[in-house]
Amino acid sequence: MNVEHEVKLLVREIQRLGTKNADGQTTVKFGVLFNDDECANIFEALVGTLKAAKRKKIISFQGELLLQGVHDNVDIILLQE
Repeated sequence: MNVEHEVKLLVREIQRLGTKNADGQTTVKFGVLFNDDECANIFEALVGTLKAAKRKKIISFQGELLLQGVHDNVDIILLQE
């Protein structure tokens, strides 16, 4: 698995599904990302890709780990377009 490539794909999907917040950053709910059919086809391990992108400071979200259902309303904020 090429992490750099996966993170680039993640950024593209967040831009596709997200909206701009008051600060001009693109944001998307975890549930929207997780339940999107196209994302499901692209990402084998979406949560792992999110963690990698967060470590690289490309995205931001509350908490360490996002779980489907429990964290569906957590905002994922794109820090680097």
